[in-house]
Amino acid sequence: MRRLMDGLRFAVGTLSVFPVRVERVDRQVAGQAMTLAPVIGLVLGAVAGLPLLLPAPPLLGAALAVGLLALLTRGLHLDGLADLADGLGSGKPADQALGIMKKSDIGPFGVMTLLLVLLVEVAALAGTATGYAALVTACVAGRLALTWACRPRVPAARPEGLGAAVAGSVRPAAPWLVTLAALLAFAGLGLSVDAGTWDGAPRTWASAVAGWLTGADERAPEPGQSFTGLADYLESVTGTDSGWGLGAMASDGVITAEGTVGWGLGLPALLALPIALLAGLLAALALLRRARRRLGGITGDVLGALVETATAATLVAYAVMG
Repeated sequence: MRRLMDGLRFAVGTLSVFPVRVERVDRQVAGQAMTLAPVIGLVLGAVAGLPLLLPAPPLLGAALAVGLLALLTRGLHLDGLADLADGLGSGKPADQALGIMKKSDIGPFGVMTLLLVLLVEVAALAGTATGYAALVTACVAGRLALTWACRPRVPAARPEGLGAAVAGSVRPAAPWLVTLAALLAFAGLGLSVDAGTWDGAPRTWASAVAGWLTGADERAPEPGQSFTGLADYLESVTGTDSGWGLGAMASDGVITAEGTVGWGLGLPALLALPIALLAGLLAALALLRRARRRLGGITGDVLGALVETATAATLVAYAVMG
């Protein structure tokens, strides 16, 4: 238990701004820290998502949430993303690219990447009906990418630094077990979203799933008609406050001329949250593969870039599917 707490302290101290006293650092502690990284992501997402619960315009809430997340992580992951973009974008050999990444300044590739990723994250959050759940999922996906990046046979690109300290430190089975636990957890969270726990119109999970599968209460409202929430939408098209279909999955949206919601595939959160998490993880693993080929392994900057890539990809996937 003491070693587990050492790993948790190391994870908190490395991945967040929260003050902790790290008493021990070795390979075993590093492996435990990277295995527990998704737990830190859960806490970060829960705190950073608070602005999304304010009675404010969605775009403002999304911008505040993304900004708060950057503060809670000291901006280290964003810095890593910018450095990796400069290193890979330079087209230089591995040793020169690593030298570029180690510099304190940010080049044009880094600036463009930062702007694009932050814009995508804010836009995706602002366009989802349940941004809080989406952000928590994205933060966990980002830290889950660290667990996979630190598995055996993934070397460090440098003999020193954070990458060398954590490379290959996670046990082989840990990424699979943690991923399975995360998928089950967010399937449960999605079920609570589908059951109306988050919109003030609770339903039983069975009726929520049945409503989506059958589309029993899905009716097209008048073109151009707006609605401000799931309950209002349902009342406008059915005259009741129970049941829902594919067209009732968005919030604060406008019905198009065809009578459908203007964004999203309408998948229930039960499916959308786990699928979005997997999409974010796969995007990060694709970047990891690229970094390994170009740089020879991972560095602290690569790890930070993986976090931001998985976070952004998860938010985009959920915005498309939700």
